[in-house]
Amino acid sequence: MDRAPGPSVRLRLTLSYAGFLMLAGALLLAAVWLFLLRYVPERALIVPSGTPVTYDVFPVRSNLLRVFAPRAAGVLAFLLLFGLAGGWFLAGRMLAPLSRVTEAARAAADGSLSHRILLPGRGDEFRELADAFDTMLARLDAHVAEQRRFAANASHELRTPLAISKALLDVARTDPDRDTGELLGRLHAVNARAIGLTEALLLISRAEQRAFVREDVDLSLLAEEATETLLPLAEKHGITVETSGDITPATGSEALLLQLTTNLVHNAIVHNLPGRDGRGRVWVTTGVRPGTVTLTVENTGEVLPPGLAATLTEPFRRGTERVHTDHAGSGLGLAIVRTIAQAHDGTLTLVPRTSGGLRITVELPAGRAAGGRPPGP
Repeated sequence: MDRAPGPSVRLRLTLSYAGFLMLAGALLLAAVWLFLLRYVPERALIVPSGTPVTYDVFPVRSNLLRVFAPRAAGVLAFLLLFGLAGGWFLAGRMLAPLSRVTEAARAAADGSLSHRILLPGRGDEFRELADAFDTMLARLDAHVAEQRRFAANASHELRTPLAISKALLDVARTDPDRDTGELLGRLHAVNARAIGLTEALLLISRAEQRAFVREDVDLSLLAEEATETLLPLAEKHGITVETSGDITPATGSEALLLQLTTNLVHNAIVHNLPGRDGRGRVWVTTGVRPGTVTLTVENTGEVLPPGLAATLTEPFRRGTERVHTDHAGSGLGLAIVRTIAQAHDGTLTLVPRTSGGLRITVELPAGRAAGGRPPGP
């Protein structure tokens, strides 16, 4: 932003210090002069010794003013010079931390987000500003690094189906006798995967921008809808899904919150115990807390390493590291859940179960009771 040049803050502080010091000195001299006018007579009667009859009248105030005025002017001149020099020095000392903040801001503007101010000393306004700026830089640095990883992973993921499609078309072109039905089936599957990945990326972008209309939503109804939709998939994998909970009123986008719930239930089904022996289970629970509502999805499964749960919400982090299934997905399921939860001012918590599997809890701000019904206890 272009601005007209103006005096520096240091110069303005210096002039302020000097002006205040001059004002204080002038007031002090004025008080002294008023004191003298009160107790010093205008004229004095002088009777020389040895001559009791002869006397002179001496103008005391005028002579005192003649002596006081130049000395007062000298004191004010000294105060002016002292105020300018001292104010310049003190202003420089006071504003020194701002120069470090300015350097860090300029470095950040040039793209260097790793620089930190790390202003030493005890806490004051300047240290609070520096600490807040360092915190902002740290968050920006982490966000930019995450976006770069996301862009790189997205490019790689989108390139894969395109490369497969190109290879299939090349094979079909060089081998005209190849079965076109098989080729079309594989191309359809690859294209569907690319479309799903693109839609997931668009959904994340939409949620991050919070470009949705907020309305009253009952999470318990969304949990039932997601469970019914994914029931055939659960039956195919031999997984039992149980839902429970009271009316859970929240405020947000019904479509996005349904996507969040569906992703959680889908993730709990496909990353479960292998086989069809009926040992796999999924529990979907909704509840109301003071000021918040919760959606909890638990599943059975293999025991997860302690540090793995915190990384599962990263984009393109697939669950294939945990359980080998034929529904590895695009690796954006839990990333979408985290983005939607954050867009609704909520939190996402992943905790490995000691007996195996994962407990995922989404906590959102509570809304009005859905359908005018009172919320549960």
